[in-house]
Amino acid sequence: MKIRKQIILVVTLIIGLVGYSQSALWEDFKKASKTGKESILPDFSYAGYMHSEVAIPEVDYKIFNVCDFGAKPNDKKSDKKAILKALKKAEENESGIIYFPRGKYIVNGRRDKLEPFYITSSNIVFRGEKDNSSVLFFQKDLPAANPRQFWTCPYAIKTKAKGRNRLLTEVASKARRETKKVAVKDASEISVGDWIELSVLNNDPELVNADVSPLKLEPKWTSLIEKGVNISLKHQVEKIDGNILTLKEPIHYDINPKHNWKVYSFKHLDHIGFENLVFEGNWTREFKHHESAQGDGGWSILQLSSLVNSWVKNCVFKNVNRALSIKSSAASTVLNVSVEGNKGHNCVQAGHKSTGILLAKINDKAGTHHSTGVEGNAIGTVVWRSTHADNTSFEAHASQPRCTLFDCVTGGFQSGRLGGSKKNLPNHGRYLVLWNYKETGKPEVNFDFVSKRSEWMRVVPPIIVGFHGVGSTFNEKEVQFLESLGKPVEPQSLFEEQLKLRLGKLPDWIIQEKNAVEELAN
Repeated sequence: MKIRKQIILVVTLIIGLVGYSQSALWEDFKKASKTGKESILPDFSYAGYMHSEVAIPEVDYKIFNVCDFGAKPNDKKSDKKAILKALKKAEENESGIIYFPRGKYIVNGRRDKLEPFYITSSNIVFRGEKDNSSVLFFQKDLPAANPRQFWTCPYAIKTKAKGRNRLLTEVASKARRETKKVAVKDASEISVGDWIELSVLNNDPELVNADVSPLKLEPKWTSLIEKGVNISLKHQVEKIDGNILTLKEPIHYDINPKHNWKVYSFKHLDHIGFENLVFEGNWTREFKHHESAQGDGGWSILQLSSLVNSWVKNCVFKNVNRALSIKSSAASTVLNVSVEGNKGHNCVQAGHKSTGILLAKINDKAGTHHSTGVEGNAIGTVVWRSTHADNTSFEAHASQPRCTLFDCVTGGFQSGRLGGSKKNLPNHGRYLVLWNYKETGKPEVNFDFVSKRSEWMRVVPPIIVGFHGVGSTFNEKEVQFLESLGKPVEPQSLFEEQLKLRLGKLPDWIIQEKNAVEELAN
């Protein structure tokens, strides 16, 4: 890898001398795609709904108007029971649109039972008016399960698949990152089209040390040391040849059967959507980090779990503590979401055991304490053309997130704002990629990914390409690759160009969303 790095640096220097701005790391990726050699950059192009190959659909399921079930907008009375009745009928129908006509609907009112409600069937879409005039107002906060554990406030709306994942087989031989073939001991219970979970939990010191290298394990990182490397990869099976599985998406981690990699079924829901809605909380106090359970998470809105090919689009979150978390899911998209109003704790995150989540065009106007990003052992996440305020930074909330792309992101860049407890460090594992990140706010000199001032800032050396804006510099010993500091590179968007390379052309929906960003900028 050291020799490879020197080659990249030489190519970058030559490009700079002849006046080109084409990324040398991108050239390496294109070459690897042709030759089959291992690329330095991960292939992020499979993130999102249907692997971003098509647009999020305008489904035409049967409509269940909440007003037909007793909801009355703007009457200052709770509409939660009516919403639950509409949801029940839609689930009995095995599909449906829970429709909210223009107006304000109260959820978790003063007389409601203060607990979350669950979506437990596929093909369910919550939809409002396209002008965002349909508002779900969460009047009361949901109390923490344990008031002393501030993180135990539940989310108000959750998804839940029926049944449990089941052990199917074990991995039989090595599989290299960014490839698609995995040999298993027995593929008899696996079919083409199935979603599976490739997972490992192993504290073999050799594996743990390799996982965080060149960082040195610190005694306080007890989760990693005692429990071990914890990875859960969600993949769809495209082909089966004997006991060889060909996956739709490349894996983003080297698999070695000696570490006891297992293959499970993946129980999930699909085609769950939230569209054209304003989720308004009642959080109006000044935010102080970890001051109280209510402040950290009292108004937590959407927690979407065990999903594939699902979405949240054209929605607003206002006056909330935690807007949206996606966990144990795959191939899903959050698109055109705004977080507004009073500053809260967490913005939009791909989290715990998720694979290939696309967080696209997220605008954090509230300056959330931890802005758009990742937590838990999410892998293959893409944050694309998103923005956040000067006074915050993206989230990398420890508990082993890996392989994340921040692509054409604009906003603050601050140490100590990534998140995570000491026992769950480092904040982010290998293959954190910052591509054409435009920093706003105040610059930092020799930004430390291994902070000398704080025990909470530990990042496995990232890949930084085209970082520009206010003039921050980095401690180059803590960066895997640093290319074109202070000046954007071509291609402008790594995600777009990888998708174009894979498909032969950019999908129309990507072009439309990109054009919308450029029109707004002009």
